[in-house]
Amino acid sequence: MGEAWIIDAVRTPRGKGKKDVGSLAETHPQELMATTLRALTGRNPIDSKDVDDVIVGCVSQAGEQGACIARNSVLLAQWPQEVTGVTLNRFCGSGLQGVNFAVMGVMSGQQDLAVGGGVESMSRQPMGSDGGGLDGHNADLLELYPMVPQGISADLIATLEGFTREQLDTFAASSQDKAAAAQEAGRFGKSLVPVKDQEGNVVLERDEYPRAGTTVETLGGLKPAFEELGAYAPHDSETFDEMTLRVYPHAGKIDHVHHAGNSSGIVDGAGAVLVASPEYARAHGLKPRARVISVATVGAEPVIMLTAPTPASRKAMTKAGMSPADIDLWEINEAFAVVPLKTMRDLEIDPEIVNVNGGAIALGHPIGATGAMLLGTVLDELEARDKETGLVTLCIGGGMGIATIIERL
Repeated sequence: MGEAWIIDAVRTPRGKGKKDVGSLAETHPQELMATTLRALTGRNPIDSKDVDDVIVGCVSQAGEQGACIARNSVLLAQWPQEVTGVTLNRFCGSGLQGVNFAVMGVMSGQQDLAVGGGVESMSRQPMGSDGGGLDGHNADLLELYPMVPQGISADLIATLEGFTREQLDTFAASSQDKAAAAQEAGRFGKSLVPVKDQEGNVVLERDEYPRAGTTVETLGGLKPAFEELGAYAPHDSETFDEMTLRVYPHAGKIDHVHHAGNSSGIVDGAGAVLVASPEYARAHGLKPRARVISVATVGAEPVIMLTAPTPASRKAMTKAGMSPADIDLWEINEAFAVVPLKTMRDLEIDPEIVNVNGGAIALGHPIGATGAMLLGTVLDELEARDKETGLVTLCIGGGMGIATIIERL
């Protein structure tokens, strides 16, 4: 099996994912993705015609994000018509899966140069706008697995694991503090590329979602986001909480502890990673920044849904002959505060090396793009700290997890 080298990683800023509020709400999602593609060719001595494929994660593949946004973004970026694109949906793991498929193509020897990444314009195509939900509206599947909204799954994990509202809010406030410090120090600058309008004017050049100065006390005044939803009966029979407790009766009662301030933010954005074979890189004078050591996905029980980052990380480490002690920096997506807290507890990870520049609670989670963004974030920080290994992992709807381990070169 060959190696896959990461040549570069870029991302747009994250814009608030609300119409009339977010700076990227007037930018077509194809343009967000095309921005990252143009940046890759602008920053690296490659001919875009050499790119074998562009693999793009996108969750809400409807409307402006339908019709294969990967191919349309390639065309909008004015790359050669010969360059192909394909769009995939692995829910919140889509962006990292796009990168991992690019990695697999290169490692297999079938591709020499590929781009993996993701995009999501949550202001223009809100979650659920594809109409499928988590279960595709199939009563037979629901009878097997009564899948509930992810926030209720997060509250279930907190209930079963004994995480308190104060612990979640403390983690969330820390994410805000770290993101604010990273922005102030310019630590996102290496990967960040501005989004411009058709006249060349900068629309957004820095993440606009973080709320500097957030404290545990201010978070304490927020109402639980999923308590009323848990009491809702979607099929005029069981409520979502009752559906959950049918599978997890030992929980007794769902303790609703997540809210807008300790859950990931709704934002717009795109990210892309350029992957090459060593042979192509050497022949074209490309300097690698890292190599991919291993990738993994794992399925888990789909009602609790968000617990698979632990087994996915373990699987990736096992394949690489590594343990948590061998990882210098972790990016564990902050879909909800309980997810990184549980993963850190499960794997006995030092919190000081997890999400060191904050995470999706502070920066936002453009669901189809986040995984690709996090890979660039951990690579930048490994270089800044002169460290070697990083692991990126995300929980995924339907009970899945994904993980990727990289090593600096």
